[in-house]
Amino acid sequence: MDEMINRKNMSLSFFESKRKVRILKIILVYLVLIVGLLVVLLPFIWTLSTSLKPLEEAFLWPPSFTPSKFMWSNYLQALEKLDMLKCTVNTLEVTFGALIGALLSNSLVAFGFARLRSPWRDTIFAIVLATMMLPYQVTLIPLYIIYKELHWLDTFKPLIVPAYFGNPFYIFLLRQFFLGIPKEYDEAALIDGCSYPRIYWSIILPMARPVLITVGIFSFMGSWNDLMGPLIILSSYEKHTLALRLAVFRQDVFSYALNFTILAAASIMVTLPLIVIFFLAQKYFIRGVVVSGLKG
Repeated sequence: MDEMINRKNMSLSFFESKRKVRILKIILVYLVLIVGLLVVLLPFIWTLSTSLKPLEEAFLWPPSFTPSKFMWSNYLQALEKLDMLKCTVNTLEVTFGALIGALLSNSLVAFGFARLRSPWRDTIFAIVLATMMLPYQVTLIPLYIIYKELHWLDTFKPLIVPAYFGNPFYIFLLRQFFLGIPKEYDEAALIDGCSYPRIYWSIILPMARPVLITVGIFSFMGSWNDLMGPLIILSSYEKHTLALRLAVFRQDVFSYALNFTILAAASIMVTLPLIVIFFLAQKYFIRGVVVSGLKG
């Protein structure tokens, strides 16, 4: 009897020690995540704090994250000095134009690679993926010459039209997701008399909402933050996008010692829409990335 009690106590102590180790691991994981979160958020918090400070407090040492006086007027001055309303309209025109092109062209190409049969399908897909190894800087000069011959310089066309010709990374994501959709849907639709365009539009796309949202977020963020394209293509001041106008104003701040707090306020206003969109769509974004990476 005593031996049975001892064995029971030993087993209980063993499970208790395992539970303590598991709890300790969870605590360590959360501590690492919290430290990483603070490292990531620290620049944003500092920028947000600077955007609300008077100018004389922007360069105090040691720095303070709490302004002595909240200067909401910095945001109004940023709107006025950078003409952000006009720049926002320009950025939205470019962003949504490229977004529509990215969703339509890439989903259509990915549908062909995932559902249609061809003896050269996999070879062509490999060539498409191989283009990802070419950096944007390599094709910059040839593209500039093409846009010049087409008289597209200082217009939004070079920033929108290329999105309608596909992106290898987006094609890969969409194809992987499409491969995870059972082909029985296609076969049933073909038996009912549906064509492949109808299958693409009425069956595949509605089921691919998570990955389409993922591609949409990538495209939106890429166009919204794009600086190189507008910097090379746009020369008219009134056609500046937010990223380009912010870069020009930043150069003025460091060259002529203008108001640094206004620059911080403008940076917060440019960044905030991306943060809001990501948090609203993060469920679909994570699901789209995970499933696209595992299926197929």
